[in-house]
Amino acid sequence: MAKSRVTWKSDRDLFTLIRGELFPAVVGDVMDKLGLRRQFLPPEIQPLRDDMVVLGRAMTVLEADCFDDGPDSFGKMFEALDNLKSGELYVCAGASPTYALWGELMTIRARACGALGAVMDGYSRDTNGILEQDFPCFSRGRYAQDQAPRGKVIDYRCPVEIGQARIEPGDILFGDLDGVCVIPRKAERDVFAKALEKAREEKNVRKALDDGMTAGDAFRKFGIL
Repeated sequence: MAKSRVTWKSDRDLFTLIRGELFPAVVGDVMDKLGLRRQFLPPEIQPLRDDMVVLGRAMTVLEADCFDDGPDSFGKMFEALDNLKSGELYVCAGASPTYALWGELMTIRARACGALGAVMDGYSRDTNGILEQDFPCFSRGRYAQDQAPRGKVIDYRCPVEIGQARIEPGDILFGDLDGVCVIPRKAERDVFAKALEKAREEKNVRKALDDGMTAGDAFRKFGIL
């Protein structure tokens, strides 16, 4: 009998399914099978707290180093921050690892816009203030040095790259303490349907292993491990 395909009607439905049943590793496994093999951000990008999960659509932000402390020292950062929509993530790339790209006050504004988290190829600061707001924040670490006058936002809602992964505006990012993966919008329906099926089948594998089945027998029977 053919497996029934998992369906959803909205991002809210999809995100509920993902949070309830999936984890980045299984999504990454499915993308490997589909030929999408450069979808994880570098492993150095980690949550501020181990139990944080980030999930949402990318509002991409392009940062560049600068040497200017004038009135435009933040560039388009305020414009980008205010442009966040409900269900989105602030995803920032392009800076050198010499200053923080995210902080407490940015978190306050992002939450007011309905954003679901922040992911950056760089550092965050104001750690206690971010943690107090229980806002998912993934970065390369904690560092207090400010981006002004060292860097500024030069564009947003544009393609960016972090490590080997290309991120287009509207792509879904999903991450936990094991890493953050990028699910391209054009492939998301197939990826998540297959990932949900795989995750549900893995429960059967787990039970079989708990009952004493060997790893080889489990793989031969279920085709996954």
